[in-house]
Amino acid sequence: MSFVVCTSLSFSWPDDTPVFDDLTVSISAGRTGLVAANGTGKTTLLRLIAGDLRPSGGTVTLGGPLGYLPQHLPFASDQTVAEVLGVDRTIAALHAIEAGDAAEEHFTAVGADWDVEERSRAELDRLGLGEVGLDRRLDTLSGGQVVSLGLAAQLLRRPDVLLLDEPTNNLDGEARERLIAVLRAYGGCLVVVSHDRALLDEMDRIAALDHGEIRWFGGTFTAYAEAVEAEREVAGRQVRNAEQDLKRQKREAQLARERSARRMSTAARNLGSAGLARIHAGNLKNSAQVSAARGGEVHASRVADAQARYDEASWAAKQDDRIVIDLPQTAVPAGRTLFSGQELAASYDGRTVFEGIDLIIRGPERIALLGPNGAGKSTLMRLIQAGAGPRVAYLSQRLDLLDDERTVAENLAAFAPALPDAERMNLLARFLFRGSRAHLPVRVLSGGERLRATLACVLFSEPAPQLLLLDEPTNNLDLDSVAQLEAALTAYRGAFVVVSHDSRFLDAIGIDRTLRLP
Repeated sequence: MSFVVCTSLSFSWPDDTPVFDDLTVSISAGRTGLVAANGTGKTTLLRLIAGDLRPSGGTVTLGGPLGYLPQHLPFASDQTVAEVLGVDRTIAALHAIEAGDAAEEHFTAVGADWDVEERSRAELDRLGLGEVGLDRRLDTLSGGQVVSLGLAAQLLRRPDVLLLDEPTNNLDGEARERLIAVLRAYGGCLVVVSHDRALLDEMDRIAALDHGEIRWFGGTFTAYAEAVEAEREVAGRQVRNAEQDLKRQKREAQLARERSARRMSTAARNLGSAGLARIHAGNLKNSAQVSAARGGEVHASRVADAQARYDEASWAAKQDDRIVIDLPQTAVPAGRTLFSGQELAASYDGRTVFEGIDLIIRGPERIALLGPNGAGKSTLMRLIQAGAGPRVAYLSQRLDLLDDERTVAENLAAFAPALPDAERMNLLARFLFRGSRAHLPVRVLSGGERLRATLACVLFSEPAPQLLLLDEPTNNLDLDSVAQLEAALTAYRGAFVVVSHDSRFLDAIGIDRTLRLP
């Protein structure tokens, strides 16, 4: 049985940027990993299935109740845990009945859900939130705890179809293991968008989205990656063969032109010395030119065919773009102190998050800030931002520095007003916003594109930052985009502090020292 059926689905953004055109796909029970490069429509497809977006054509049919956990959770900081779970009114009615209030509206609110409080606590406990009270406010929780809470809210609805968009964002190692265990036990139709290899290796199948079409691969992400790598190797050989053929055809065309030119020159000299009638000589000359032209057309056709084969092979084996930049304005002398804090402490609602932290950041240091969810990593980053002076840039988990209604180019102009227009467009091209992509509004960008746009604006802002604070920067990024971020940070010459649970990413960016919060 197919739980999700998309029929002839079409969708474009308001500026007529196409995303899907006549996409038909059906998804059955079991675990499906949806993978693709950032910006190709993974999140858009989930939003269309969930009903957050309306297609311009086609239909979406669901085989049961739906649960949807988006990338950017729509929760207010003053909401309570019970409100996010959607059980606050039911629990309030239960408490009223227990206190002796027998009003009919309380019994109506409870319905048959007399065990809602126990079920809520059990779901929270499964996801490592057993110590979190139902009356706790969200602004006292870490980013990872909020993600786990959002998943608990969806599971409480007992959906037949569950859509998860980057569900391991901000989760520490233990929280990821709990999430994977919960998803293993889920028996409906699960669709997961993620760049987390460990999570994707729990999938039954991989759906690869490319140019508005979906290709299916049975098995885990590792099996999918091996199949794709084998395809790339074949495509690479085809490129090399096509390139050699193109060079050979060009050489033969050039040799043919040179031979034709020599023959025509020799024929002209021979005609002059032979004393033939002018009209006969002209006919022979014209015949030679026609023959040369025909030969040239043949070789030109062969070159064109070889060029087409090379272009097609190159497209099939296209290499992923890399950010290429140089950032001399971010350089920091080795002895300069960028931040100094003693006895740093933070608390929420009387609960101590951390205390007694001494931290000095000097020169172009690269610091990893680690710790479990709820340890206060994001809070410490905000304290560093407040005390580090003007040449600091903080990229929060929300990536909310840019104006969503402005284009990428307009945002960069706001951060770097002295930069000439031509330089600005060239710079954006180096961050992979080429041509019309630079004029897209930020609100339609994918997670990876938003990160690249934010990096471009921050790194080339006036004045350029010498201390960069990165809070879970690989959230929402596919593996290629993570490589692009690594390239940008390699070019950065200042200091940075990075919060991340991605050990491979930390190894790649050359961490100098680690600060771990208990």
